[in-house]
This record gives sequence, C-alpha cells and structure tokens, in this order.
Amino acid sequence: MAGNIFGNLFRVSTFGESHGIALGGIIDGCPAGIELNMKEIQYELNRRRPGQSSIVTQRNEPDEVNFLSGIFNNKTTGTPIGFVVYNKNHKSHDYHHLKEVYRPSHSDFTYEKKYGIRDYRGGGRSSARETICRVVAGAIAKQLIKDIKITSYVSSVGNISINKSYQELDLSRESIEKNSIRCPDPNTAEKMISKIKKIKNRGDTIGGIITCIITNIPIGIGEPIFEKLHAELGKAMLSINAVKGFEYGSGFDGTKLTGSQHNDLFQEDESTKTNLSGGIQGGISNGMDIYFKIAFKPIATIMKKQKTIDKHGNFILIEGKGRHDPCVLPRAIPIVESMTALVLADYWMYTKLSKYSSIKKN
Repeated sequence: MAGNIFGNLFRVSTFGESHGIALGGIIDGCPAGIELNMKEIQYELNRRRPGQSSIVTQRNEPDEVNFLSGIFNNKTTGTPIGFVVYNKNHKSHDYHHLKEVYRPSHSDFTYEKKYGIRDYRGGGRSSARETICRVVAGAIAKQLIKDIKITSYVSSVGNISINKSYQELDLSRESIEKNSIRCPDPNTAEKMISKIKKIKNRGDTIGGIITCIITNIPIGIGEPIFEKLHAELGKAMLSINAVKGFEYGSGFDGTKLTGSQHNDLFQEDESTKTNLSGGIQGGISNGMDIYFKIAFKPIATIMKKQKTIDKHGNFILIEGKGRHDPCVLPRAIPIVESMTALVLADYWMYTKLSKYSSIKKN
C-alpha cells in the first residue's frame, strides 16, 4: 500500500490499524535543538481522543504517546522521531458480523477490490483512528512554527451555523474548549449539542463544517505553480477521513461577485482593505489572515438497519454495532490544526533551506 507519507522535507510516515496492537509513525526532517513541550503534545492528543464527552464515541482510550527515538532531554536530536500509541480498549468482536459484508459508504468494498484483503475490525487502516499519528506529528510541527497561530472551531452542525465572522468571535483556547462541540459561540453551541444528541438517540449521524484561521503568517509562504499554498492545504484537509469539501477565502460565494466587488484593494501599509483572497494570492501568502472551511459528511456507521451486499453479491440487512461518533466534528478540530501545521512546517523547512543556500553562495 502506497500513500502513507505526507510532506517533502518535514515528512511523516504513519502505520497501524484501528484494532491492531498500536498505531505510530516516523517524523523525518525535523531540525535538531527544538525544545518540545511534551504536555502540549499530550494535550492535542486528549482533544482528539475518544470518550471525552457524551456526543462522541465512548471507546475509552488513554491515547498516550510513547516516543522511541529522535528526542533527548525534551529536545529534538535531528534524527528520525519514532513514536507509538498503543490500542488498549479495542473490542474486535463488535465487528465479526462485517467479515464478509460491505458497509454502505465505507471503504470496505474499495479496499477489498483493490487489495484482495481487508481488516474488517473497525475499518483497519481506513479507520479515522489513524489520524492519531497526524496529531502527534502536528503537535511537534506546531512547536516548530510556534510564531504562527492556527485556530479551528466548529462553525456549523447540519443546518445550525454561527452567523458571525471569525473576527467577531472570541477564539481563545478557553472559549473554544468551553463546550463539548468546540464552538466559540455559546448560544449556537447549545443548539448544536442538542441537535447531535437528538440525532444520536435516533441511531443516526450528522455532519457539519470546521473553520480554520492562520494568523501571524509571513508573506511569501507557498510556491506559484504546482505547490500553491492553498493547494497543499486543500490536499491535507481532503486526506482527513469524512472530509467532503474545502474552500478558502471567499470560496464558492465569491462566484456571485463581480471583479470590482471581489478585488482586495491595497492600503499604505501593504495590507488590504478586504481579504476575500483568504490571505493567499497566486498560491503565496500575502501576510493577511488565511482562513478556510472544511466540510465533514455524516459518519457512515449508523445504528439503523440498511440494505447492503456481502462479498458474494447477496443483499442483506446490516445494522451498526459498537461505539461510534454521532458527529465527528469536535474530535476533528485537532486533526485539522495538525494537518495545517504539517503543511506550514514543510514550507518552513523550504524557507530555511533557501536562506541557508543563499548564505553559502555569498
């Protein structure tokens, strides 16, 4: 299986399955001498872990990271950083009924047709539990690019949305973490949580949107052709389980405007009066805030009977079992931020290498 490595200079390779012994990864290219706050790494994992509230899966995993190499006295050594997170609360018997059955809208069918074999226990490699590796790597990437701030929050659940721009919200960590849905608008958060609980009680699931903002980013991040900043961010977001869409800046709403309405006019300090470009022009950051939205579908596993087929082509009825998220959004927040940090860390490495090369030439 290919496609397990993300990044070019700051590279992350992940391994493991949802119901295997452990998941883990190798971070290659992290510079030496970066002092790591280990509590912050575990904090990010705690934001992603299951069982943290009544509106997420009740799988009870501590999700404690064990570093195997590349760190000495809490500082990176410049060698590959190896890590594992052990699975301790997997209940594989919950999935025996899926051994020969393809769940609707899951990867069961495509995996088996492509590889001729699949781990049916919780989806195996295709499970969103793989993202725990991304959060570990992203937490380190955040500390590498510590001057750049990445903030994400849930901006809609189903048809319930925050009717405010991100500039009007309190986007402090305390505000976002104050409720289980991780929405910084208290009144909207209550409605979202109520909606999710009702959906869960019906044995169903629901999707929504996460908004991400990057602030204090310097001008010049990104390349103008095939490695445009927004293209790399889009690729990163679309690699996350259950993501169905990505838009930055004015996005699809920008198509309703004329050029004169959409253009961001310059001010004397080289900032722009508006920011419909979303902080990126020509694939390169312009110093303004970068903001984008990620659409998550309703999780495919539902506690209702559905018609499907087995590997022999027979139609059967299937009903979800085990512990699953009725809404993935609150646990996806640290994943979105981690993938954003990995993209920016890779560009950061390119910038450092470019400056080093110019110094050497002189």
